[in-house]
Amino acid sequence: MGVYNLERLTFLLVDDNRFVLKILQDVLKTLGAGQVITAENGVEAIEFLSAHHGPYGCPVDMIISDLVMAPIDGHLLLKWVRQGKESPNRFMPFIMMSGAADTDNVEKARDGGASEFLAKPFSAQTVCNRVLEVVDFPRQFVATREYFGPDRHRKSDPKCPHDRRRISEKDATIVYSSDRVRRPRNDGDVFLFRLPNKLKEKVGGLGMSPPGELPLRHLQAADQHLQRKGLEFHDWALGYLATLSSICERALLQSVDQRARHFKNINLLAHELRGQGGTFGYPIITNVGEMLYKMTQAPCPTEDRAVKVIKAHIDTMRSVFRDKITGDGGEIGIQLMQDLKRAIRKYTFDEPRAEAAAAEAKAEQKNRGVERIVAPPPRSGSDD
Repeated sequence: MGVYNLERLTFLLVDDNRFVLKILQDVLKTLGAGQVITAENGVEAIEFLSAHHGPYGCPVDMIISDLVMAPIDGHLLLKWVRQGKESPNRFMPFIMMSGAADTDNVEKARDGGASEFLAKPFSAQTVCNRVLEVVDFPRQFVATREYFGPDRHRKSDPKCPHDRRRISEKDATIVYSSDRVRRPRNDGDVFLFRLPNKLKEKVGGLGMSPPGELPLRHLQAADQHLQRKGLEFHDWALGYLATLSSICERALLQSVDQRARHFKNINLLAHELRGQGGTFGYPIITNVGEMLYKMTQAPCPTEDRAVKVIKAHIDTMRSVFRDKITGDGGEIGIQLMQDLKRAIRKYTFDEPRAEAAAAEAKAEQKNRGVERIVAPPPRSGSDD
């Protein structure tokens, strides 16, 4: 296992949340990235990439983009990178990032040509893992009449022997150059692009057996940076909660049929909170934000009791920050969640929907392994 150096890599980060954008930029720099360029939405990213479309190539080695953005979201940005005539590199490694890491979004990103998916909340280790996955195990690109992007199968799956997307070499044309990118003209024709691993060369990994790793001190420093930023997240999140309360008050001043836009804004803010809580040591915020996000997805009830349910979620999150309840909160955390569920039942506007949201949030939290961020344990290998 070799130790890689990211100083020759240039990343393009795209996220409409400036706080998250700066945090992730700092994490990548701490991990050793040479240059980290930022864009606050898909439009800015496309403008930057278009400006570098030409004979000198694109200075960007990898894109990490949020999924939920306006006016151009991560899916549209990915589509432009893979299919746009002005795209400087249609083979660009692309990591999609989102707090909405449910199966539908992950599969849509994969089917759009994403290289990897980074779920929020993230840690320095998960960011490192996704980047190294792209470096160590680049997938061949597949071009058909319907698809262009990385091979969507990492390895053979005996359970799916008849999957039409699985292509054998005898049925495909093998291409070893990216100079001319074209799609097959006929249905059933397939091009497989097998290109040199330039990223591994840049990080100094040629001749090394994968997987590689980054210096342990870099990971520890990045995790410590996230811990320090937890204080800033506290203030940032309280501002979001104040905005949520203000939206609720404005919604109550309007008739029920005029509240849809307010609930849409609440849904977007809930998405941000669920994506960041666990990153900074507040997994309960991620859990409650997840519940609120799912319960306010359109179409949803918008009557007064629905607003009361939203306020109950806000009150729970305020309690977490007021009492500085990090980690799972122990007995206090359990009590808070029980109180929230009682409030939901009291003002319930759709009890099955509320219970489903709570169950899904709990399952997603468990699957992601959301926990308080701590420095990773020492690993074998060099620390240089």
